[in-house]
Amino acid sequence: MVIYKAKDYQDMSRKAANILSAQIIMKPDCVLGLATGSSPVGAYEQLIEWYKKGDLDFSRVTTINLDEYRGLGPDDAQSYRYFMNTHLFDHVNIDKARTFVPDGLCADADAACRAYNAIIAREGGIDMQLLGMGANGHIGFNEPGAAFESETHCVDLTESTIEANKRFFASAGDVPRQAYTMGIKGIMQARKIVVIVSGENKAQALRDALYGKVTPAVPASILQLHNDVTIVADEAARSLLDE
Repeated sequence: MVIYKAKDYQDMSRKAANILSAQIIMKPDCVLGLATGSSPVGAYEQLIEWYKKGDLDFSRVTTINLDEYRGLGPDDAQSYRYFMNTHLFDHVNIDKARTFVPDGLCADADAACRAYNAIIAREGGIDMQLLGMGANGHIGFNEPGAAFESETHCVDLTESTIEANKRFFASAGDVPRQAYTMGIKGIMQARKIVVIVSGENKAQALRDALYGKVTPAVPASILQLHNDVTIVADEAARSLLDE
């Protein structure tokens, strides 16, 4: 495991974008696992900037997103498909037919999960998976207690996750209570993993994930067992590590 120290969110975003862009340059037809939320926005902005300068080519890249809210369609402004289009896909030369997000409108949850697992297998797995980390140590929507052996599955979101995500909705009551997420097993099968962590509210989770017991109570702790993990964390997130 490698830990890159970043000064702040902007520095973290640029360092993470450097790692992602190197993957694209080294393997133009790579499969990238992507994340949503506030953590990766800065990295996506940097990738767009480099694309516009002619430094990056997304034409052969495939992307597989971690998760999607159950019940939200791709045109819903709060869906993760909409998020990805807005923050990355609409601004680069990627083939949207090769960008995959779980089907939030599928009525059969089991069928939606099987279909997504099949997509990941068909694409040959993920070359590099980008992750954020929740304040409770969740990765994707794998909340504390999630089974490590799980693949794509439908989860009930915890109150802490709903609280953290309500800023994107009109009220907490509008936040979906369920989501589809790539499971821990699927994440761990990625050949490389990059985790971006920003903010003092993530400091305890980062410390527990890196140096605590490997336990489903801290889903990100499983990353200790992966052979190629890079952490990019700003000073606030690293505050308890420096101690």
